[in-house]
Amino acid sequence: MSETVKVDIPTVGESITEVQIGQWLKSEGDWVASGEDLVEIETEKASVQIPAPAAGFLEGISAQEEDFATVGDTIAQIRVAEKPAGSGDAPSGSSSTSSGSSDADGDGFVMPAAQRLMDEKGLTKSDVRGSGPGGRILKEDVLAAIEKGTSAPAKSAVAAAAPAAPPRPKPPSSLMTNSAPHRSEEVKPLSMLRRTIANRLVEAQQTAALLTTFNEVNMRPVMEIRKKYKDAFLQKHGVKLGFMSFFAKAAVEALRAFPAVNAEIRDDAAIYRNYHDIGIAIGGGKGLVVPVLRNTERMSFAEIEWTIGDYARQAGENKLQPEDLMGGTFTISNGGIYGSLLSTPIVNPPQSGILGLHAIQERPMAVNGEVVILPMMNLALTYDHRIVDGREAVGFLKTIKDVIEDPARLFLEL
Repeated sequence: MSETVKVDIPTVGESITEVQIGQWLKSEGDWVASGEDLVEIETEKASVQIPAPAAGFLEGISAQEEDFATVGDTIAQIRVAEKPAGSGDAPSGSSSTSSGSSDADGDGFVMPAAQRLMDEKGLTKSDVRGSGPGGRILKEDVLAAIEKGTSAPAKSAVAAAAPAAPPRPKPPSSLMTNSAPHRSEEVKPLSMLRRTIANRLVEAQQTAALLTTFNEVNMRPVMEIRKKYKDAFLQKHGVKLGFMSFFAKAAVEALRAFPAVNAEIRDDAAIYRNYHDIGIAIGGGKGLVVPVLRNTERMSFAEIEWTIGDYARQAGENKLQPEDLMGGTFTISNGGIYGSLLSTPIVNPPQSGILGLHAIQERPMAVNGEVVILPMMNLALTYDHRIVDGREAVGFLKTIKDVIEDPARLFLEL
């Protein structure tokens, strides 16, 4: 009897006991190498991959995509074996068949989430065209087939040849008809990341005295610097010069001037930090994440841009680690990349402030008694009024504005 090794949910962080199963990177019956990633799991802080504990064939998958599991649960097993010569597929005659296995018609493997939806809608593999690797059928493919199937079937050749009958008026239909395709519903559990975001946002609203103040900034000086030095910066540092490094540096100056915005309330004490760990909100594969720039005050422009770019790449691949997201003292969120002109961001507890950036828009502005068209951006600072006074909040945004409109201040330490 061949040896089998369990694939268990590992410990993925302090106090984390539950995870959600993400995408299986390998299928039932696939041969896998030791250490090769098998499945993505999502925690309340980040997504991680579980590697194969041994080389062999993947069998007994018991947890499907979007299922929840507890640390220590066994979700599959590896039947230890050498890789078949000239093939990475399961050996001929394998008895492991599942709802997602391939059959003799040559269609691709059906992913578990796709199979459940196909069973629910009464579809077969012949009804769906797979777009995944090797023709695998994904959940998105099933949804596309369902959407396509809502259109009326084509007329048969005989019906097309017959003279068309005069149209008959349709009786009025109720908008509450359950069979109407546009009134269908899909019940989908919240992801671990989305549940955590929801809980923390509600916590912020319930425990902090949140208030938002606004200002606007002329982006022309920074835009002119970027235009002048972007090629030299890219050539020397291997990364593009963006706006975020300017705002991160400006935030450090403002936090130094108004340290309460960089502080937190812990029990009945105010904790003031002499370091600046600034979280940068990034849209990831599973939603918005906020990785942290450690000791931003010590980072160069190039280090800031490179780190943000690396975080964005990892977020898109769901490879950020929990420690990347922990311990920020302040946050910057740029809704402007999505077109937002004005918003009131919510503080990420236990932080006391968050800076919201918005889209750059050309506007007529009065300058020295004349109307000038300038590229303007709205700024928003949401802060915890329990520790930050209105005067400090207004002064913080004024410092951001002064630095961005006169970037030389960053180098002259004014």
